[in-house]
Amino acid sequence: MVKLKSNPSLTLMEIPPGYLNIMGYVDESEVNGPGCRAVVWVQGCLRECPGCFNPGSWSFEINQLITIEALLEKILSNPRNEGVTFSGGEPFWQAPALAELAKQAKTHGLNVMSFTGFTLEQLRSEYAPAGAQALLDELDILIDGPYVESQAIHSPDSLVASRNQRVHVFNPQFCDRLTWASDQMEIHILKDGSRLITGYRGQMNLTED
Repeated sequence: MVKLKSNPSLTLMEIPPGYLNIMGYVDESEVNGPGCRAVVWVQGCLRECPGCFNPGSWSFEINQLITIEALLEKILSNPRNEGVTFSGGEPFWQAPALAELAKQAKTHGLNVMSFTGFTLEQLRSEYAPAGAQALLDELDILIDGPYVESQAIHSPDSLVASRNQRVHVFNPQFCDRLTWASDQMEIHILKDGSRLITGYRGQMNLTED
């Protein structure tokens, strides 16, 4: 069962206007949406789904604060990035700032996709996090629904990680570009020598040296 804790509004108020609290960032990912893209992992999620790939993103405590402008500059600095994907954590808890980032990214010709543990119906309801509709308005693609371990899909051509999740294509231009796979992984070696693993490890058994 997916756990859902209390509203994190008080902690979110610690994020200054114009900033995002993120867990991580990577360029040139090909397993988090169509084409080659930047990925932003926001910090904070209430669900704590069993089998979650990013348990380090659950806490709402301040991790890395970055301005919208600095993050946009980072995304645009790599010409291979065709778009940007928001993941986490739960992107919609920081919807107002992400909506502004998405809006600016699209003026530079990038496409925007987001994952969310909410359903689309919840995001369109009166109980949605603040700014949810503004972020939805900027998205080309949304994958909704929490990860449910008992419904996991281990397939090299599945776009989602569990059967309850859905792909919503808001921009018809991407109907024929749904080619990434949820059961693939990338390992990025960062400048400081650390490794960032993204994608979904599926049934592969990995060991850290």
